[in-house]
Parts: sequence; structure tokens; C-alpha cells
Amino acid sequence: MERALRLAERGRGRTSPNPMVGAVLVKDGEIVGEGFHPRAGEPHAEVFALRQAGERARGAILYVNLEPCCHYGRTPPCTRALIAAGVAEVHLAMLDPNPLVAGRGRAQLEAAGIRTVVGEREAEARALNEVFVYWVTTRRPFVIAKFAMSLDGKTATRIGDARWITGPSARQYVHRLRDQVDAILVGVNTVIADDPRLTTRLEQAEVRHPLRVILDSRGRIPTTARVLDPALPGQTVIATTEAMPLQRRRALVDKADVLVLPADEERVSPVALLAALGEREVTSLLVEGGGTVLGSFFAHGLVDKVLAFVAPMIIGGQHAPTPVGGPGAARIAEAWRLTGVQIQQLGADVLISGYPTREAE
Repeated sequence: MERALRLAERGRGRTSPNPMVGAVLVKDGEIVGEGFHPRAGEPHAEVFALRQAGERARGAILYVNLEPCCHYGRTPPCTRALIAAGVAEVHLAMLDPNPLVAGRGRAQLEAAGIRTVVGEREAEARALNEVFVYWVTTRRPFVIAKFAMSLDGKTATRIGDARWITGPSARQYVHRLRDQVDAILVGVNTVIADDPRLTTRLEQAEVRHPLRVILDSRGRIPTTARVLDPALPGQTVIATTEAMPLQRRRALVDKADVLVLPADEERVSPVALLAALGEREVTSLLVEGGGTVLGSFFAHGLVDKVLAFVAPMIIGGQHAPTPVGGPGAARIAEAWRLTGVQIQQLGADVLISGYPTREAE
């Protein structure tokens, strides 16, 4: 199962909206076939393992980190292939939370006389596919809030200078993250102030550029903004409201996909935005916005994971911005706290990650 999990990891950032899956076929104590799911539309991990094993699959034991599919989607069901190949036993790290599967794959295997074992390394399997598990059960993207700050909690100086708070190692980490997520989001204030490209810059053969989402409730984005450059790889979506003048929409439709959404306190409703992105099979969203955007997502309880980069510097300044704006907590008991905390050194900087929760919850 450990080998299956390592194989599954090879598909990170490429399988959406499908999960990462690895499969290992063992017969007489020897691995006779293995594989992983490389991307949506291509064969599943079990099929690659069966192809490699050939006739040796008959009577073999399969180890797979997720329950085999039992329905027709982009590819045929894996349960039929396993039954036809004569596999004797299947070990599943976890059942598939997809309502189209959800134990039915296991039931089909057992009905065909194949023994199943569930639960080996289940916690690792769930952590590996946390994005898929969340999206397939809620139909909303898994939201990752990312920010970089100084030791005293500032994201820029009092005049707005923020380049660079973190060092090269932390910035490289963020580009690797962009290579893995489906979409990245900032507010129009960030576009006006920094004019970012929001692309992935890595020195590797295949680079993935996430969907760029710009929150712009009134249509203030400059038509010359770099995120609107048609030469940029990837696509840009401008999430707006009816408050954007029709003339502005017409000026932007050739440069981006303009998505008109309901307003929440005169701003794009983040709840409506996540629902719209989920319908587009966006399974993960990296929110890199400023304090106003992050404050809105936290205020609505929409952040699923936090990545906080802390640099060993003191910026100071009463008016220097902080990562999360909005009304904030009135009492310490109402503050968001992180569970499952991990701490990682990246050059001189420190990355603190975890899952936000409140004591009241």
C-alpha cells in the first residue's frame, strides 16, 4: 500500500477533477504489475497495473489507495477489468466518497467472489486526496489561503512595498503549488497595485498554469493589465456583479471570461463564486488576495487550509497592512485556530500550514 501511495503521488496536479490513484499487483510475494492515474481521460491506475501484469494478474492481490470505480465516466469501470482479469483479492486504503461509487465498487468485487480489505493506511490516503474528497462531496473547490508576512504580521510596508518579503525558496514553493492547483484568485486591488501575471514559473518540461480568477465587483481592472494579455498561457476569469457597467463588460469579453455573480454587501459573493467554480470542475482554489479578499473568505468560513509564510524581518508601522482584514474576531474564543499544524523551513523563511477551525465548532 505504501508503494501504491507513492505511485499515486506522481499524478499530483494533473488528475483533476479525478483523484490521485496508484495500484500495485502482487503474486507469490512479487510485484507483477503497477501503475498510476496520470490525468483525467486516461486509463486508471488499475488498468495500467493489469496491462503490465498480463496473465500474471490471475490470482493476484491488488493494493490500491482508493476504491476502484464501478461506473462509466471518461473511462470504463475498473471493477469489470479486475473481475475479468481474475484478481483474487483487493486491498483498498479507503472507499471512494464519490456518490457514484461510495462502496458500490467494493460490493461488485465481492459479488464476483473477490475478497476485499479496507482501511490500510487510510489516514494517508485521505490526506493525499483531500482536495478530491472535499470537491466530490461538496461540489465546491478546496480553498487554500496563502499569504506571506513579516514576524510582526505585516504583508507590506505603510506605502505598500511588498517585494520581496519572502526569499527565493518560499517563492519557488508557491510556484510549485500553482503547478498543482486548478485556479488562483486575487482581488482587483492586487492587480492594480502589482500588475501580476499569476502564471507558473518553473524550470521543468511540463508546467501547469492555473485558471486566473480576478475579483472585480465594479469593473475597475485596467484593460492593459498583464493578466489580460492574450499571449499569457492559461485562461483568466473576471468575477464581477451587475454593478460592472455594460460597456466595461464589452471591453473585457475578448480578453477574459466575464462571470457575473450575485453580490454580498456590494462585492462578489464568495459563496456564489465557489459554487460557480465547482460547476466548472475547479477542485482547488489558491487564494493569494490581500487582506480584504482573505478577510471575506474567512468571514464566510470558506477557507479549508492555510499556508502562512513568515519571514524573519520586522516591518513595523501602525498603518502597514496585515494578511486578513474584515471585522475579525471580537473575542479570542472566536478566533480561527489551525489543526494538523506542520512547520517547514524554506531558506530563511518558515511555512506554517494547517486547517482552520473555531472552538465553537
